[in-house]
Amino acid sequence: MSVLALAVTGRGLIDPAEPVIRADDEALLRGRAAFETLRVYGGRPFRLEAHLDRLTASAASIGLPAVERRRLQVLVGLVLPKASGGDASLRLVWTAGPTGGVPSALALLNSIPDWIEPARERGATAVSLLGVRASAPWLLPGVKSTSYAVNMAAEAEARRRGVDEALFVDAEGILLEGTVTNVWWRRADTLFTPSLELGILAGVTRATIIELAPECGYRVEEGSYPLEQLLASDEAFTSSSVREVMPLVEVDGRAVGRGPAADELQTALRALVAKV
Repeated sequence: MSVLALAVTGRGLIDPAEPVIRADDEALLRGRAAFETLRVYGGRPFRLEAHLDRLTASAASIGLPAVERRRLQVLVGLVLPKASGGDASLRLVWTAGPTGGVPSALALLNSIPDWIEPARERGATAVSLLGVRASAPWLLPGVKSTSYAVNMAAEAEARRRGVDEALFVDAEGILLEGTVTNVWWRRADTLFTPSLELGILAGVTRATIIELAPECGYRVEEGSYPLEQLLASDEAFTSSSVREVMPLVEVDGRAVGRGPAADELQTALRALVAKV
């Protein structure tokens, strides 16, 4: 993955090698910043407004100054031409700024990681790791903040174990989500996914799959489920904005069947993108 462009409030489009965050910005000192990552298709961001809605909600939960959507939209407009009409990954960040100061906003455009399509072709592998059910408001349920050390540590542990992904389960074995993904599995014509009431991220792609499932012949059930239900399913997959629909073929060393739903939903997602 390579950086294609960077735009920052007050400075516009700048060299990605230039420093952009003050040393006393609370984003750096305390992790007080919110972010969103979305996919750009053919030079166009997919469901940008939904991501800005979620960024606004995350910032409010963290206690950041209110997100100024217009400033972020301007930054997006500056970096998108650097996609050259192709696909890319777009990250938006809204920081607290220094104590008593003003927040910072930036838009970072990156190439799509080259491992994603090969992983989709062969199917991804995963390991389950203990996570925390973020039900209390002070645990910031469903918030995307830059305090991401636990997620990154889980990704590193997954790589250490030789797999692609980590799936969080709580102390009772209830399946929550991946480090940067939502989790799904299928039994017959029903798709199951953990409920947002468990404190997981309300993924934009997750919501899109819920929309697309009926036209692909599936119904969706959300709830609280043990990991064992996924392991006994007909197929399983994850979803995220950049990785899209990613089949899972192994979890905790146990094979998971590969079925049609993941491929059908991926095709439906791309068809939807082509219409907008």
